[in-house]
Amino acid sequence: MSNYNKIVNIIDNELKTALLIYNTLCTIRGINLFQFADPVKALEHLKINRKDYAVMISDLRMPVITGVRLLKAVKDLNPLARTNLMTAYEIDDNLNQEYSKKGIINSFLKKPIELTLLPSEDNKTSWSIEKKYVESLLRCK
Repeated sequence: MSNYNKIVNIIDNELKTALLIYNTLCTIRGINLFQFADPVKALEHLKINRKDYAVMISDLRMPVITGVRLLKAVKDLNPLARTNLMTAYEIDDNLNQEYSKKGIINSFLKKPIELTLLPSEDNKTSWSIEKKYVESLLRCK
């Protein structure tokens, strides 16, 4: 399956984190990158564009809709989409295994995300790793 024009969406009510990830991933060719601070708007976008979703990266704790609930909606609407849950909180290993086993969450990302992940002349390795991570999620369909 081609990933050309597939959607990668980043949802975090902390704009700084969402923009950090967005700016890191915006050079990946062939994807449409979106960022939402409001999980309700992200869910509306998902419902309209569900067939085009490739990856959703969501924070765990947000107002109105939790990240787990949002990622479950992704899988309900498009089971082929890959999901990533970001959190600064410790997640119980049993819950982690349960969500992974049920196929709700494909991977986890620990916050805080270091500013060193931004591309720079001095830090091309971290830039490369983050891009490769999302590219690997796109290939795992």
